[in-house]
Amino acid sequence: MTMGTPPSSQAYGEPWYWDNRYATESAPFDWYQKYPSLAALIRLYVPHRHHRVLVVGCGNSVFSEEMVNDGYEDVVNVDISSVVIDAMQAKYSNRQQLKYIKLDVRDMSPFQSGSFDAVIDKGTLDSIMCGSNSRQNAAQMLDEVWRVLKDKGVYILITYGAPVYRLGLLRESGGWSIKLHVIAKLAQEGTSDQQARELTNPVPLDESGSSVEDVLGKNPDVHYIYVCTKEPRTARE
Repeated sequence: MTMGTPPSSQAYGEPWYWDNRYATESAPFDWYQKYPSLAALIRLYVPHRHHRVLVVGCGNSVFSEEMVNDGYEDVVNVDISSVVIDAMQAKYSNRQQLKYIKLDVRDMSPFQSGSFDAVIDKGTLDSIMCGSNSRQNAAQMLDEVWRVLKDKGVYILITYGAPVYRLGLLRESGGWSIKLHVIAKLAQEGTSDQQARELTNPVPLDESGSSVEDVLGKNPDVHYIYVCTKEPRTARE
């Protein structure tokens, strides 16, 4: 399914855009990749189905539903749009493994520190980077993601942003060890054994990120997946 294009990409960073969009286009839509394409990687970094997972900027995606269908028992979803949260709460009222909460990812104070084992972000940081005050807002979001994760918890960021655009931002926020994976933008639903091996095999990543171009070439047609592990505070300080 293809959803309508906003007047400019900057609208992606504005809450009003999402309320308007979900009010007029209610069919499920998954940004970038669907769960079957990413399942091997999710299972690798979130191996225990009882682990508590936070999906930020959930929209009306079926990604979280498919995680629950795959056995995950506690998937919390947040979005800034009250329109989509109301719709998803009604849709999944009978699925106790799924929770939907209206929340701004820059301030997730309703969640205690260290309360999630994993945070999954499929395009939310990218949307924030499109809006006004993007660097400040992105830094606030990353600080909150770090806060709500347990030590050694993982932030799985699926993005179109190459290392030259994302690595510095992630490292500035501090407290992460980072691995990089890639997946073809037009990945088929589900993966063969070979595709799963390729997805779960990290790409070499040096300090500047230039090593990625050596492996993939210039402008590869991929989505980048940064797996950021939260280091214990004693190691961060």
